[in-house]
Amino acid sequence: MLDTLRRIVQDINATRDLSEALNLIVAEVKAAIHTDVCSVYMTDIGRDEHVLMATDGLRPGAVGKVRLKLGQGLVGLAATRAESVNVDNAPAHPAFRYIAATGEAPFHGFIGVPIIRRRKVLGVLVAQQREQRKYTADEESFLVTLAAQLAGCITQAEIRQGLDRLDSDVLSGTLFLGGVASARGIAIGEAVVVFPVAALERVPDKDIDDPDAEASRFRQAVASELAELQRLSERMRLLLAPGDRALFDAYALLLSSDSLVDGTLERIRAGNWAPGALRATVLEYANIFTEMDDPYLRERAADILDLGQRLLDRLREGQVTNRQYPDDTILMGEEISVSQLLDVPTGKLKGLVSVRGTDTSHVALLARGLGIPAVFGIGNLPPGRLNGREVVVDGYTVRVCIQPGPTLRQEYLKLIAEEAELSRDLQQLRDLPAETSDGHCLELQANSGLFADIAAARDSGVQGVGLYRSELHFFLRDRFPGEEEQATLYTRVLRIMDPRPVVLRTLDIGGDKPLPYFPIREQNPYLGWRGIRISLDQPDLFKTQLRAMLRAGTVYPNLSILFPMISTVGELSEALALLHQAQKELEEDGIEARIPQVGIMVEVPAAVYQIDKLIRMVDFASIGSNDLTQYLMAVDRNNDRVAKLYDSLHPVVLAAIHHVVGQVRAAGRTVSVCGEMAGDPAGALLLMAMGVDSLSMNLGSLLKIKWLIRSVRYDEAQALLTEVADFDSATAIRARVNGFLEQHGLGGLLRVGKWGH
Repeated sequence: MLDTLRRIVQDINATRDLSEALNLIVAEVKAAIHTDVCSVYMTDIGRDEHVLMATDGLRPGAVGKVRLKLGQGLVGLAATRAESVNVDNAPAHPAFRYIAATGEAPFHGFIGVPIIRRRKVLGVLVAQQREQRKYTADEESFLVTLAAQLAGCITQAEIRQGLDRLDSDVLSGTLFLGGVASARGIAIGEAVVVFPVAALERVPDKDIDDPDAEASRFRQAVASELAELQRLSERMRLLLAPGDRALFDAYALLLSSDSLVDGTLERIRAGNWAPGALRATVLEYANIFTEMDDPYLRERAADILDLGQRLLDRLREGQVTNRQYPDDTILMGEEISVSQLLDVPTGKLKGLVSVRGTDTSHVALLARGLGIPAVFGIGNLPPGRLNGREVVVDGYTVRVCIQPGPTLRQEYLKLIAEEAELSRDLQQLRDLPAETSDGHCLELQANSGLFADIAAARDSGVQGVGLYRSELHFFLRDRFPGEEEQATLYTRVLRIMDPRPVVLRTLDIGGDKPLPYFPIREQNPYLGWRGIRISLDQPDLFKTQLRAMLRAGTVYPNLSILFPMISTVGELSEALALLHQAQKELEEDGIEARIPQVGIMVEVPAAVYQIDKLIRMVDFASIGSNDLTQYLMAVDRNNDRVAKLYDSLHPVVLAAIHHVVGQVRAAGRTVSVCGEMAGDPAGALLLMAMGVDSLSMNLGSLLKIKWLIRSVRYDEAQALLTEVADFDSATAIRARVNGFLEQHGLGGLLRVGKWGH
């Protein structure tokens, strides 16, 4: 049956519209299981009906006319239960409803299987037979498996049909498509579709007579590309923060790495021409990253392929044509590369839409750095049919609107204008304290690392760096950086922020994000060898980093050290012992280093329930709300099947954080939150009410959260926290908190979509 399933799905995906797809489904399923009737009922939520949309075996004239109220009949029973209904004598079942128009009187055996996509019942696949018997377990299993596949096929067919409708009638309505990740903001513009360049993968091998000449040609291409990267970096100097421009340093580093350049030269010396040698080397290097579990590192494969394509274009000289872009370009494609983004002239790029991609890709990071709204992971998007259409990119609701109607368009334009005005107004808050109207103060700090700009953080009014991700610098090396190199880096970070505090987190790598030169393969990396576990098992690497941090602290005293993923008292004891050992080794070398403030990240449930013991061993705690939510909810937020279950406002998450805050403050220590929850208006409000001392967030959220804090009373926030503590769902809590924000004139912080679905 597996071959039959694959063939049916392939045939359906090749259809032009929903009607053709449904007719194909009923014909092929009827033949596959040798039944008398096969039909598809689609769910019309707007009319509360199940509509017969295709049949092979019932009267053709009934299609589109036979309608059952939601929950009515055996079809409605299957939809309501969201599970298959398999009966041997349908007319005798209490839920059966006879409809003369279908001509179904002779049929007894009945099976209805719901077609479900992301918890939504799209319709019901029905088979009927004259014989009075249940469908066999194998037949039912086949239909259930097929129905699971049909959900995606039907969605794609609906999109194709929706685009056909837009082509034939511009007043027919608006098409909405949802994604899984975004860069926040709203943009309206003209879709410009770019296609992935597969030329690199298709380059053949070719023997050469003069390897030296070919090697020289390749070196010239590398030199030209390095110069171009320098030019691009300068072009982006006024648009991107220095940290975001580190992408160009990353490309330059790849161009000077042994793996890429020397590997290609070695293949050229073996007799292959430069393009073929480049292809083999790039694919080998990219495959290492592709097989990694961590989304951030998987995305680096796209960077390597992109750089390889740029070098191939250099080798081909003159074969690349310049493209014209409209002033309001919305760049769309299967998977947009950095090169394609940078090809759009400055000022013309208004938004990005990609079928694939996550919020960890370099394109996503660049989009945020440039302030460009983007939506990624629109799995059913047919980009080839959207070229030239007007498109709205809504990074707040993570969706794309194709050809908005006049009213909707005006609403989006109004939102864009309000967002621009709000951004201008918020600049006035830069040097003001984050203090409530009744005198409660909160520290606002920045999360930072490779793709954040420390200088911009200093100049934006933050009171420090609450989380500096030291591991991000390790990802751009082809080896572990030595003590001297790390000490120089950390000293520079502390110097820029001095005298504001900087919290340096020790190396946080692991099975889900291994370094290229330190691969780790595990079946369950999220529960594996990572964070402090690796540091303790590799004391040589750990002490090298600790010594470098302590050396930086001898020059600038604004240093704090943070240990990630602590889950036991024993781990923390070992980490502290190694820190004191590192200090002693420096003293033996004549360097007087002091132990700075030391903290732990609370990001696993084990730390939550040992926090009373752990906090007495350190100076502060930093709650990593991203991982804590992920572990408490058992949800991988990068998995689009379950990502909707991920919400830091879930009652269990709030209860855990409230418990930690209470224990830390009872011990006379300080507590901060450094996950995305800190930059979420609803989350920040509740965290402040819990008594959190500081919030550390991305710079883009900083002034909005400061506006929030300065616009409310602390006692009102505490009352709100008490009220929602009895709620039993994240949805209810978020709705109530958002209502509170609206009542206090903070609706500008809430860009939740109100028009269409």
